[in-house]
Amino acid sequence: MELPKTLNIGALQAGFRSGALSPESLMREVLQRIRTYDDPAVWISRHDDERLLASARALGARPRDDQPLWGIPFAVKDNLDVAGLPTTAGCPTFAYAPSADAEVVARLRAAGALVIGKTNLDQFATGLNGTRSPHGAPRCVYNRDYIAGGSSSGSAVAVAAGLVSFALGSDTAGSGRVP
Repeated sequence: MELPKTLNIGALQAGFRSGALSPESLMREVLQRIRTYDDPAVWISRHDDERLLASARALGARPRDDQPLWGIPFAVKDNLDVAGLPTTAGCPTFAYAPSADAEVVARLRAAGALVIGKTNLDQFATGLNGTRSPHGAPRCVYNRDYIAGGSSSGSAVAVAAGLVSFALGSDTAGSGRVP
């Protein structure tokens, strides 16, 4: 199954239902897209490839009966906790290792979604243009001469570039509405 640039949830679910797509084959495509995408400022941290492939294989071995987001890849803005990945809020000296997922992440995982990693943001999610990060400013997917904008810029770019189906962000003063 040839995947569209954006990883539309409905199209992915149809591919899963028909058997043309599996969580593992989708994860391999997602990882390939991430490797070849030329903006290093999108991600602050990610689960390693082998862990992601193992999670996708394990999910694929289970029925998807009560998991509406079974196999769907997503990203999380780095001001929300994901167990196994540091939370920095865009400030490396603030980093800590959460022992549990934020409630929204835990619910998405329970629904079958697969978290890929943590996306870039303005430090402490307080900026509006996406440039206040020691990790760089994510670039606009349509014109690299421009920034993506918003403190949820890494999440916005991850979706617009087709690296994940959806991403969590937050909106303090427009950071979810600006990108």
